[in-house]
Amino acid sequence: MEMWNNPSCSKCAAARETFELNQVPVTLRPYLDAPPTAAELAGVLDRLGAQPWEICRLGEPAAADLGLAGWSRDEADRPRWIAAMVAYPQLIQRPILLLDDGTAIVGRTPEALAQALNAEAPAPATPLID
Repeated sequence: MEMWNNPSCSKCAAARETFELNQVPVTLRPYLDAPPTAAELAGVLDRLGAQPWEICRLGEPAAADLGLAGWSRDEADRPRWIAAMVAYPQLIQRPILLLDDGTAIVGRTPEALAQALNAEAPAPATPLID
């Protein structure tokens, strides 16, 4: 699993601790220092089944500076939202968990973390039959 991580975020810290306690290997991506490309963010949104405005942190100063609260939320404006989130990665909700099965989860709640743990649990061994 890959986790888009902000080291100073309490939700990211909770996710890191949960995965460490459950011995689930996680690759941390410092997305503030290594922002996604527009294509990469669009792919993650597809994996989440979400629109960019659904995972945009509108309380961030950059959101206020850009006037995001007043932006249209329709398909035609999707590229504009994605471009803003790529330019200002602090607008991206966190943590985002990219699961090995090709899905993704925004891991902000204990329920979301439990869902990620379930998805990343190793498959039970198949007994050998003689």
